[in-house]
Amino acid sequence: MALERYLCILLLATSLSLHSLHAQTIDYPTANLSTLWINNRAGPHNVPFQDGTKAQAILLRKNPDPDGPSFAAGFFSDDTWTAFLFSVFIVNTNSRGGITNEGLPQVIWSANRDRPVRENATLEFTKDGDFVLRDSDGTLVWSTNTPGKSVVNMSITESGSLVLFDINKTPVWQSFDHPTDSLVSGQSMRQGMRLTANISTTNWTYSPLYLTVLADGLHAFVNSSPPQLYVNYTTNVSKPENNSTYLTFTNGSLTLFTKPDKPEELISLPSATSDQYMRLESDGHLRLYEYNRSRHDWQMAKDLFSNKLEYCDYPTACGEYGICTGGECSCPGNHFSQINNPQAKFGCTRVTPLSCQATQDHQLLPLDNVSYFLYSFGAGEYKGMSKESCKQACLNNCSCKAALFQYEGGNTSYGYCYLPSQLFSLRTNQPTKTHYNSSAYIKVQVIPSPPSPGPNSSPTSEEKRTSQTGIIIGVTLGIATTILIVIIIFARRKCSQMHREHYDQVPGMPTRFTFEELKEASDNFSKKLGEGGFGSVFEGKIGDEKVAIKRLDIFNQGEQQFLPEVETIGSIHHINLVRLIGFCAEKMHRLLVYEYMCNSSLDKWIFYKDQVVPLDWQTRCKIITGIAKGLTYLHEECRQRIAHFDIKPQNILLDDKFNAKVSDFGLAKLIDRDQSQVMTRMRGTPGYLAPEWLTSIITEKVDVYSFGVVILEIICGRKNLDYSQRNANLIILLQEKMKVNRLLDIVDSHSSDLKLHGEEVIQMMKLAMWCLQSDSSRRPSMSMVVKVLEGAMNVETCLDYEFISAPSAPSSTIYLDSSSLPSVSAFSGPR
Repeated sequence: MALERYLCILLLATSLSLHSLHAQTIDYPTANLSTLWINNRAGPHNVPFQDGTKAQAILLRKNPDPDGPSFAAGFFSDDTWTAFLFSVFIVNTNSRGGITNEGLPQVIWSANRDRPVRENATLEFTKDGDFVLRDSDGTLVWSTNTPGKSVVNMSITESGSLVLFDINKTPVWQSFDHPTDSLVSGQSMRQGMRLTANISTTNWTYSPLYLTVLADGLHAFVNSSPPQLYVNYTTNVSKPENNSTYLTFTNGSLTLFTKPDKPEELISLPSATSDQYMRLESDGHLRLYEYNRSRHDWQMAKDLFSNKLEYCDYPTACGEYGICTGGECSCPGNHFSQINNPQAKFGCTRVTPLSCQATQDHQLLPLDNVSYFLYSFGAGEYKGMSKESCKQACLNNCSCKAALFQYEGGNTSYGYCYLPSQLFSLRTNQPTKTHYNSSAYIKVQVIPSPPSPGPNSSPTSEEKRTSQTGIIIGVTLGIATTILIVIIIFARRKCSQMHREHYDQVPGMPTRFTFEELKEASDNFSKKLGEGGFGSVFEGKIGDEKVAIKRLDIFNQGEQQFLPEVETIGSIHHINLVRLIGFCAEKMHRLLVYEYMCNSSLDKWIFYKDQVVPLDWQTRCKIITGIAKGLTYLHEECRQRIAHFDIKPQNILLDDKFNAKVSDFGLAKLIDRDQSQVMTRMRGTPGYLAPEWLTSIITEKVDVYSFGVVILEIICGRKNLDYSQRNANLIILLQEKMKVNRLLDIVDSHSSDLKLHGEEVIQMMKLAMWCLQSDSSRRPSMSMVVKVLEGAMNVETCLDYEFISAPSAPSSTIYLDSSSLPSVSAFSGPR
């Protein structure tokens, strides 16, 4: 019956889609409410191109110039015809208004780069004014989130922007406000907007390379912690007005406006003889393309960074750890080997991975005449440090991957020290470059060698007899060693068996899978959903149920996180905690199988790295409440209190109805009911650490502090620590705005809905401030937080607004040693 209903809906939708398109004139740039389109091969305006790609247009704005290109919106597919983007693309049309396959389509905007849909996916312009993309199984993939905003129609404009208009013909939503990797003529980028490159020409996933407008100009970064700058174009205006800077691209001009009356051309463009657009591409280059009217195709007109950067100056020119020399790539010595990956042009990987458990075997590999790509050291550098101090600082910090040193002018004793936690391309020095007086030292893991014997002299007769005796002893020892090895192998097998039995004996243990079962379920781990902690997460399917499979990548350290996570999640059940379906503990393989959360993690919805639609106020409140209820259960409703220790948006997962579920219990610790506090080493993520971590004497109130940080990030739409912004620390900015009573200045600028609920937003921010109290005893319990959220209690009014946080660390996550981990028998909370 369900299948019949689906087929009926599909047939009706197909009829609607065919009708909606065939009823249009030759030029169909506008659609009205209650229109549905289906991505299928039977639909009209389905055009294959010479490179194997395909486009199905649902809207078309035909160029009034018969020799010029036109803009269309619809489904665009790669050459496999299995993955589709809803996008705006540039095409050629004939005199009758049909799309031709002359030239190649140019995608200038897309809604779902990280989540392509399949055939029979649907686009619906709903009767209440929302524009929604769903996959073929009905899963929500993307939406403009505009219901109830008096939207009456949708149109693609002459400049190529997809716009939703209200009854007064005022734009309610437009694609130009959510750029992906391209700018077309007439488009502007306001301060804070980004262009983010694709991974490659065939992989639409977001790469770490992005271009953004800041108060003083245009900056290109490679994303890391903190972001690393590789080129910028800054204004000559001494004091740009706050949040007023924007960049406008018109044919032949790229102009920066820091003040309404202060336009400044940032990059010189070639004179426009035809239509132009620019794109930030997978290699980090910003290229300008111009339409060739005679060939009806696009050709590159200029590499816009070429006046500042050469080939080796780009952060991905030779991949991670690769050394670029005159356009050729190599790996640094015997400690690295080339990555065999067709998706990556080049890159190097360590022969021996770095281990934080063996820091005594870390050494720095000096690279002669080599420096970093970095345009300028920027955020994260240390100034006035000696080279030896710089090198020692890297050896003392496990997250440091290299010590990069640059002399300060003619001073060879002191200079700039940069300690990156992620290392991209290096380059050989050039005398003409300002970074000529620089040096690089890459951290490597060495395997200690046994001491070599001393030099031998000519043997005497006594020495010969000694040698013969030695041979006899050696043979005897060899036999004994062989027997010992057999015993060790037997003992290891027995130990391994006992270890497996140890996992099986945990009460309430979820289903145990073999590695081959999970390998097959995940199609050989082919679809990666993301990374977190010590593992990568892959999509899989067990029976008819879609699952998320977390594979621990670093066994020595990950083993410490594996058992606590299995035992913690396996023994507790709550609607706001992620459900653990099963696990695998086979040989060196450690995997966890979770319920699949189709809307991924919270950070993707509030930090806009995937260009998603802003969440409305009610959805944000629902997520905050869900997190609070999950933590209340951990802190107060289990036999022993469970402190999570790593509450952050990346560890909050969202289901199809945006219910929040707390995940990733790898750092969790139990606190007995009769204990007021515990002592433990610092663990968690910089930016979310409570001040008491400095004392190592903590309670579950550290989770309350982290929860307060997450509330702020949800409301403000940005990370607490974001070095790409003028005010890098959100908590300090909150403190400043509280003093002048201007809290609404820092709420998410992407969402007009938050401004409509201004008073409620301010109350939520005050709840966050209550959670952020420096004195942990003054923070509320999580059950009190839930009461506030449900309206049964008010926020404390006597608060300290001088917030203090634990110091930031360069690593993304701080972990502990095994001595602080809970015992096996400790986990037996209520089911």
